[in-house]
Amino acid sequence: MNIGDELVVDISNVAHGGHFVARHDGRVIFVRHAITGERVKIRITELSKNFARADVIEVIESSSARVKPGCDYARPGGCGGCDFQHIDPVQQRKFKAEIIKEQFKRLAKLEIDIEVEEVLPTLGWRSRMEFSVSENRTIAMFKARSNTLIEIAECRIAHEEIDIPKLNSLKLPVGKKVVVAVGSDDRVIAAIEGRENFKLVHQKVGSFEFSLAPESFWQSHIRAPETLLDCVLSFAELRSGDHLYDLYSGVGLFASGAIDIVGEAGRITMIEESASAVTDARRNFANFQNVEIVEGKVERELKQFVRADVVVLDPPRSGAGERVLRQIVALSPRTLVYVACDPAALARDTVTLEAMDYSLDGIRAFDLFPMTQHIESVARFIRQG
Repeated sequence: MNIGDELVVDISNVAHGGHFVARHDGRVIFVRHAITGERVKIRITELSKNFARADVIEVIESSSARVKPGCDYARPGGCGGCDFQHIDPVQQRKFKAEIIKEQFKRLAKLEIDIEVEEVLPTLGWRSRMEFSVSENRTIAMFKARSNTLIEIAECRIAHEEIDIPKLNSLKLPVGKKVVVAVGSDDRVIAAIEGRENFKLVHQKVGSFEFSLAPESFWQSHIRAPETLLDCVLSFAELRSGDHLYDLYSGVGLFASGAIDIVGEAGRITMIEESASAVTDARRNFANFQNVEIVEGKVERELKQFVRADVVVLDPPRSGAGERVLRQIVALSPRTLVYVACDPAALARDTVTLEAMDYSLDGIRAFDLFPMTQHIESVARFIRQG
């Protein structure tokens, strides 16, 4: 088998990472733009010792779940942003549920029953985009698993207020990143790498109003903040007077919803590494005396604390890891709510928590990244006994 070879294969199960599995001469091939049950012609794009990667170049026997992508760039050799535009959205969510189940079965040895819940809209949902600028000074996205830029004139998952043709008319600096963010007031802020930006994005969740720098992390889907906040607060079961730890807190989404619940007798400790997010959080929570904001790595800063009632954590894609989880468990919280963007990392950390006498008590998943392989999960762990 060589790069560029063309083969006819049958597609089996979906795999973590936006691929589907095929086999040829005993070798596993991870295929983009395929669907389980299809017979397709593929072209090999990458080779390693144990597996290969490929793109579909012709569909011979099509799945009933296959649809025509709404975007001209959602194709082999096109933009790598959308993995699943060729799949009906209902089936996308079923595949994502399969991925979560498989990761928990394989890594945590747990059989879980889960449905990935729909969050509308499935197009035009992304309120924050990061683009690169091509040699032609045009907005571009990366090709899948590549540093090759694909110039684009539109993006079907981008918020309708993100005007790519207008951006393309600005003669942007070659090679720079451009972050575009849309606030809940529909105001668009564009920040160009290397240029000072003094404009803030305004977001309102419930009765709480945030102002934040475009580069500060904020959930991309326009309904993600309220969806995740509702789920986290439901799982947390906070009480008046509780001490809540909001770890990897970003600008403080979860803290914003907890303030009224813990009340003046309660306390919230936020720990965040990003300097811009900490600056935003300190501005937004300046009037709340019972909220402390600690800048630094969670694994370094958490060890100064001795007790917690509830811990909420939203770690990076790699997960929290054993070191951080041991520090959390040392605080003896009655409940731990874990927000995860990677089911494999969540499954691995579940094993660690179960070994420390914190049992998985509930899990929900949300399709906050329609048309892509990404999934957001929220899990609740409670202290045994």
